[in-house]
Amino acid sequence: MSTKMNSTVSELVCSPLEHKDKNDASFLQKQFNIPIEFIWPKGDVGRAHEELREPVVDLEGFFRGDDLATQRAAKLVRAACSSHGFFQVTNHGVNPGLISLAHDHMDAFFKLPMSQKLKSRRKPGCMWGYSGAHVDRFSSKLPWKETLSFGFHENGADPAVVLDFFKSSLGKDFQHTGMVYQKYCEAMKDLSLAIMELLAISLGVDRLHYKEFFQDSFSIMRCNYYPPCQEPGLTLGTGPHCDPTSLTILHQDEVGGLEVFANNKWLSIRPQPDALVINIGDTFSALTNGRYKSCLHRAVVNRNKERRSLAFFVCPREDKVVRPPKDLICRERPRKYPDFTWSDLLQFTQKYYRADDTTLQNFTKWLLSSKPHNC
Repeated sequence: MSTKMNSTVSELVCSPLEHKDKNDASFLQKQFNIPIEFIWPKGDVGRAHEELREPVVDLEGFFRGDDLATQRAAKLVRAACSSHGFFQVTNHGVNPGLISLAHDHMDAFFKLPMSQKLKSRRKPGCMWGYSGAHVDRFSSKLPWKETLSFGFHENGADPAVVLDFFKSSLGKDFQHTGMVYQKYCEAMKDLSLAIMELLAISLGVDRLHYKEFFQDSFSIMRCNYYPPCQEPGLTLGTGPHCDPTSLTILHQDEVGGLEVFANNKWLSIRPQPDALVINIGDTFSALTNGRYKSCLHRAVVNRNKERRSLAFFVCPREDKVVRPPKDLICRERPRKYPDFTWSDLLQFTQKYYRADDTTLQNFTKWLLSSKPHNC
């Protein structure tokens, strides 16, 4: 990133000095002429004119142990994941009050003065913390958003990892916020393992295969805040991409803005307050030998309203080998991707490649070219 461009972008979204009386969201909101760093190619920003109309997967029967209801749910999941990698679930068992509380604490954080938000600023080489428009990573096609990211895992040596993040980065005043997100991540982890079981059933493999693989997962939680934008037709809240992670569990507010690429066009996703959005990511696609598609999606911004979402990205432990079960490999469908670890793919997307719709293919080429060849 050039010094001049870095200065421009920092002034817009990151500097507590020039704009110490307002946070970056309010400053972005007042921009009538969108800075060039935030402008996306016309082919990326054309809005969806139709909704994706897919049946919502009701998990009540699955949790109750009803075999017929489970097979119905698995059939819906199979159809969605084979087509575009996206579905929504209801009766998921996550307390609505906890989801509401997580949104409330997200609102409180993003309304803080910039000087306070920067206490948790994402440091170079680190995935955790606050970021304004990802200026710490990119210099063009910047997303019109702020994020707060932190890790989650269930480790006996550090059982309250989320609570510790908030206390260490923002202080004791944020202990309650840390407790809310600790509970939220624990609920997401429990749900993710249930969905992994349903995914295995839908694929016809051992129903515990993926659940056991992700039992010791190291996952990522991200709070997204998209300020209003005066020219929403020029920029995006999040550009078109497939998540490099395994599974994304997302709750979006009532504003809407999530769009999925299906049937060769962008289709909008109508918010459902009682539903959670599930996206298949690149790593899980590899774990199915490509049978299930990684979901290509994006987020558009709104002229009049702010938008918020809570995203929980399920990832395997970093040293686990990503390899599909033997049941999904055959002469007609040989191995599509080589063995890799999540740390390999994470390194690729953090250091060398900006995630898009061809991340997994380009990662495979990079991985094969970087491995030593046997003579």
